[in-house]
Amino acid sequence: MRANPVRAKLAAGKTVYGMFAVEFFSPGLCQIAANAGADFVLFDMEHGGVGIDVLKAQFAFARGTGITPLVRVPALHYHLIAPVLDAGAMGIMVPMLETRAQAEELAAWCRYRPAGRRGLGFGVGHDDYRRGDVTAKAHAANERTLVIALVETATGIANVDAIVSVDGIDVGWLGHYDLTDSMGMRAEFDRPEFDAAVRQLVAACDAHGKAAGFLATSLEMAREWRAKGFRCISYGTDAGLLQGALGEAIGRLREDDQPRS
Repeated sequence: MRANPVRAKLAAGKTVYGMFAVEFFSPGLCQIAANAGADFVLFDMEHGGVGIDVLKAQFAFARGTGITPLVRVPALHYHLIAPVLDAGAMGIMVPMLETRAQAEELAAWCRYRPAGRRGLGFGVGHDDYRRGDVTAKAHAANERTLVIALVETATGIANVDAIVSVDGIDVGWLGHYDLTDSMGMRAEFDRPEFDAAVRQLVAACDAHGKAAGFLATSLEMAREWRAKGFRCISYGTDAGLLQGALGEAIGRLREDDQPRS
């Protein structure tokens, strides 16, 4: 079993950086991200719609790059989580977690007994199709799997301490757009109620030795949220990064084209 350096770094109190992949699933994506210094690529099944066959290929492309492949599945269902782990994902994010019971279910589905109740399947993608002692493999898989609870509703924030206290939950990730939407103040991030929710999530993560996660869309935003206490930071999405860099450059070039007075 290959190890998960992202989980190890977070457990050691370090900060990790990566990106969401929602659109461009080329063979070179993980290597390009690694060359840029990223720790992880988080493939998005919820909003990106990527399927299992594409994911299996991406996990293969990630081998040897140093990139940790993570996946956001669409919902909390065993049949959505288990095949992705068996295919080789080193971490799972589940959206809209709201209760301790849901967090316990997620943690159990991501790990083998005695830590959980993940179904046994070996000689496939997650163990690189190798033979070997299945007990040792199960232990190694439990150690490497990163489990991310995406907290993005008012109910989730109300229960965030109970959610991140669950053994086997490694990251409490803040879904800021959905959170404000559920609070009746969509995208109003300057409201004191939102700031209080952010502080509540970070405090819960700190209290239980877990990392707080966030998706930032600019360098300034990433620095701001890192200063708030977030240690698992995605710097944008593949589509957003391309559009942003391309748009900025073309905009400046078009300014250069304007006639001089």
